[in-house]
Amino acid sequence: MKNARTLYRPVGLTEYQLIASSDFRAFPPRLDWQPIFYPVLNADYASQIARDWNTKDGVSGYVGFVTAFDVDADYLAQFEEHRVGGSIHRELWIPAAELDNFNAHIRGKIRILAVFYGDKYQGQRDFETDKA
Repeated sequence: MKNARTLYRPVGLTEYQLIASSDFRAFPPRLDWQPIFYPVLNADYASQIARDWNTKDGVSGYVGFVTAFDVDADYLAQFEEHRVGGSIHRELWIPAAELDNFNAHIRGKIRILAVFYGDKYQGQRDFETDKA
């Protein structure tokens, strides 16, 4: 996609359901105690979080989804990249108040690349993924 950048975000079950309710076009508002929205810059980092954290977290429903989505690159240029660990641990910090505007710059739909299930997960296991 010309002049767009692909970003990734690991999400748990509730956030997945809210994304689905937007027809996979927007991320839900942050909660009061979440001042920053953190999209990550590569699928490996998103998979690591979804697999190693979301699947062990009751609030995430013991399931982790790896989302991918394309955002207008010119819009993203205003946000500094942050390295928060190893070389793959790179992310953007989007202020919660900016999320509606961020969502307006998503091109196309939010895609689900992978789903990871924890040992305590109980529920649907046939989520559709887009490996393309």
